[in-house]
Amino acid sequence: MTNTPWEASSGLYKKLAFGSMIISGTGIILAIIGVNLKNQPLMYTAIGIIGVGVLTHLVGMTVRARDAKAWRVSQGLVPASRPRRERKKKS
Repeated sequence: MTNTPWEASSGLYKKLAFGSMIISGTGIILAIIGVNLKNQPLMYTAIGIIGVGVLTHLVGMTVRARDAKAWRVSQGLVPASRPRRERKKKS
């Protein structure tokens, strides 16, 4: 793995990161326009769009954590977790 997480990250993570920035930025711009025009429905819509951007960001962080764990397992730094069926049988 390289020193920068961006170079080592998957394409899905990159798409989610850019998507969340674009969605959140759109929401912020709409909120500013709504405030200047004193248009409350536009401001509430902008808040919803910002929320979708935050959720997209959280999904991206989850994908990044999954990718990092898979890389650590493939490098032998962390033992692979057993499937749930095996855990139940041994308990």
